[in-house]
Amino acid sequence: MSSPGRAGQGTVRSRRSAIDVAVIGTADPASRAVLRALVSAAARGTTTAQPGGVDGEARIGTVVAVGPEPATVGGVEHRHADPATPGLAAALTGLHAAAYIATSTNLERDLALGARARRERNLRVAQTVITSAAAAGLRHLVVVTSAQVFGASVDNPVPLEDDAPLRAASDEGQVGDLMDVEQLVAVAREVHPGLTITAVRPAALVGDGVDTVITRHFEAPRLLTLRGAEPAWQFCHVDDLGSAVALVLAQGVGGAVSVGADGHLTQRDLERITGMRQVELSLGAAMGTADRLHRVGVLPAPASDLAFVAFPWAVSAHTLRGRGWVPVHDNETCLGVLLETIRGSHAVAARRLDRKDAALGAASAAVALVGTAAIMRRRRRKGSTA
Repeated sequence: MSSPGRAGQGTVRSRRSAIDVAVIGTADPASRAVLRALVSAAARGTTTAQPGGVDGEARIGTVVAVGPEPATVGGVEHRHADPATPGLAAALTGLHAAAYIATSTNLERDLALGARARRERNLRVAQTVITSAAAAGLRHLVVVTSAQVFGASVDNPVPLEDDAPLRAASDEGQVGDLMDVEQLVAVAREVHPGLTITAVRPAALVGDGVDTVITRHFEAPRLLTLRGAEPAWQFCHVDDLGSAVALVLAQGVGGAVSVGADGHLTQRDLERITGMRQVELSLGAAMGTADRLHRVGVLPAPASDLAFVAFPWAVSAHTLRGRGWVPVHDNETCLGVLLETIRGSHAVAARRLDRKDAALGAASAAVALVGTAAIMRRRRRKGSTA
């Protein structure tokens, strides 16, 4: 196979050139969405709405799914490999580019693993993916983390630009895992200068099968609100993430880009759309409750996760919009998809259980449960049945 010159940000390609691409890992909703988007782009000949593509955009050629099990997406070639083993390099040989979803959409599995085992696995796979991509001679690797790496803070601009600093806490939570992956990516850019590595950072993911601390926030009996906090709720449908990754690969976009629906929803919007009753606590009370639950082992998520339901971390997606990417799903539609996905699920503190004994692996939902219980106790003491 001929090997065209390496592609970096701003690189101009012939429209007649084609790239063969892989998605590493096939079992999660986001990876399947990327595969679907690549297959669609290969059929249409472009990743944008412009017929024939845009200047500098390569055609998507063969789409390869790399994983221990065949993908449930049609139109792809399967190559068997465990992404955590050196055998991955052989599976990537002969390809031009690849995408890897580092962010997790399977909270139930992560909770079962435990924090230490989860982090060791995530970093081992990320390091193996990067090393294998370089060893196989790939020109471009896309690593999907999360916009959560920007951190959620009261002083964050809305929206955050693609080059905003990464200020999330590097603690034992899942966001801490992604901060470590981002560090691996930064080091790899220096170690493997011939490999363009792009970090793609989506807003809160939604879609069939997506299970995260954000989706479980909405499984609590009431919606936690923190007094004085003004969150900016932004979502990203996995199908929009898929089309964004396809564009990044086809246009050879380097550096880091963010992905999300246009704009954001306010807390009032959220309450109107969900129809959920709220439980309001002070930030100090909520953080204290989450910290106590975490210290005694009831809640696996660190208290720092509360920031992501209290403060803004919405992103602009400016770079991708400038290159022709357009999200199909707005925030309200995404929230509707999320609510439909979790319908019938209840959770508390750590484990997803049935309706009678429900449990959440999200700090916000656990705190909402405790706050709701306190309200009900006060009402019972007053003789109210409300």
